[in-house]
Amino acid sequence: MPLNVAVQMDPIEKINIAGDSTFALMLEAAARGHKLFYYTPDKLSLYEGRVVAQGAEVAVRDVEGDHFTLGEAKPVDLAAFDVVLLRQDPPFDLAYITSTHLLEMLPPKVLVVNDPESVRNAPEKLFVLQFPELMPPTLISRDKKLIEAFRDAHNEVVMKPLHGHGGAAVFKVGRKDPNFGSLYDLFATTFREPWVVQRFLPQVAEGDKRIILIDGVAAGAVNRVPADNDIRSNMARGGGAAATQLTPREQEICAVIGPELKQRGLVLVGIDVIDGYLTEINVTSPTGIRAIKRLGGPDLAIVAWDAIEAKLDSARHPGPGKKDVKPNWIMRRVRGARPQTKERKL
Repeated sequence: MPLNVAVQMDPIEKINIAGDSTFALMLEAAARGHKLFYYTPDKLSLYEGRVVAQGAEVAVRDVEGDHFTLGEAKPVDLAAFDVVLLRQDPPFDLAYITSTHLLEMLPPKVLVVNDPESVRNAPEKLFVLQFPELMPPTLISRDKKLIEAFRDAHNEVVMKPLHGHGGAAVFKVGRKDPNFGSLYDLFATTFREPWVVQRFLPQVAEGDKRIILIDGVAAGAVNRVPADNDIRSNMARGGGAAATQLTPREQEICAVIGPELKQRGLVLVGIDVIDGYLTEINVTSPTGIRAIKRLGGPDLAIVAWDAIEAKLDSARHPGPGKKDVKPNWIMRRVRGARPQTKERKL
């Protein structure tokens, strides 16, 4: 059955379609006959109790330089949609947090992917700390003495912003690094929040594996290998992509975190693993779908839409004896749901 799908994302004219996971999801939605509506997060509003977006219907095609056509711009009530894809990239700042609050006000019948409450409560470098047994030694602090003691204990560390993204401002610092003082001053001046300090994992030279989990199950992976003169493996920073398989340790990591992701309504998640250590859980707008397919892996856009459609079907057609049972992603929003008022024109 065709669905009405709204996509909250970054400006569509600026995306790199060769690697953009949101675009892959849009292509698959269109292939299934779903109708797509596109808007950017700055066009999201709360109007007389309704969540409204100013955007346009969009047609997409896998053609570089000619990948979309927009219809007439108009305001729409997002309550009229079956699915809203929350897919803009970080930074995870107050603007991002505000959009999750607004989307959380949608009626229970609208499935937001990923669940906005869970996105808000799972910052990518903090949520992962709920699984310390899977991680390398990690410190979250802006206290210089604590950072120095941590560096002394682990010799080489990586420092990065707590709410950074895409490999920006990631630094390797040695035990006697003469740049540490200046780097500390730079971070202290630039960031109000604490930052992440982690034991450096030399095996990052062999790759930082991005694993995609869909509805809590590992579905595919790509190994991102940094350039010779960089420690960052992000493809946006020059990292190369290589086909890969999951090791037993990586399967164990996915088995541990998967149920928690599913319970929180985090349908599409990307985790980063280096040398068997979990370093990040990415829930905002994880990428990797197109790279995995290009390297001969499964088309995870298909898997993702199968999961989304199954969730909608389960919510609308509960099994015998389960009429009062609702999925967790609905129950969390029911608590804040308001009585529906008569529909008005915008």
